[in-house]
Amino acid sequence: MADTEREERHTQVIRVLLVDDHQVVRRGLRTFLEVQDDIEVVGEAGDGAEGVARAEELQPDVVLMDVKMPGMDGVEALRRLRELANPARVLVVTSFTEQRTVVPALRAGAGGYVYKDVDPEALARAIRSVHAGHVLLQPEVAGALLSQDEHGQGQGRGGSLTEREREVLGLIADGRSNREIARALVLSEKTVKTHVSNILMKLDLADRTQAALWAVRHGIAR
Repeated sequence: MADTEREERHTQVIRVLLVDDHQVVRRGLRTFLEVQDDIEVVGEAGDGAEGVARAEELQPDVVLMDVKMPGMDGVEALRRLRELANPARVLVVTSFTEQRTVVPALRAGAGGYVYKDVDPEALARAIRSVHAGHVLLQPEVAGALLSQDEHGQGQGRGGSLTEREREVLGLIADGRSNREIARALVLSEKTVKTHVSNILMKLDLADRTQAALWAVRHGIAR
């Protein structure tokens, strides 16, 4: 079984687009990622506008996006990708540790973030995790997102959730992917996807990150 699972993992190649205005950074990321059996770098871009265009052209699974870039920055690029309903998951790779640079990116739709000095193996794990549907948040940043929730997204709408949807929401907040939720609740992945879509619609939320934060704020997280 272990050998079979390993073979399946290697056949599920994650297609990655690198978006960073520093060529040296892109080269370093590419050099490391290209030795990973299950990750393929399919393209590069030097700014946000080019990154959006390349994401539409290449349809990668994961975009590694810098935050601070000349012209269109990473946050605006994230907003454009959301407007285009691009399915790629975005992992922010930044050298900026201040919450004021990371929080807007997460609000714009990023699935998580890592710093540019991240250990290479940790970066590969982060890519796999975001691709699987996990939300990568450091506790202090999650707290900042919650404290800045000045619009009270979804407040008062939790009563419209079914018991099953509340279970799914709790598992989203726990960082589970759709596949893991399906296994935990003995459901099909298609059914889980339907529940997730219903949750986002009922709570008027844009993505899983916001759903996870809503669950924490309203005591649904496990």
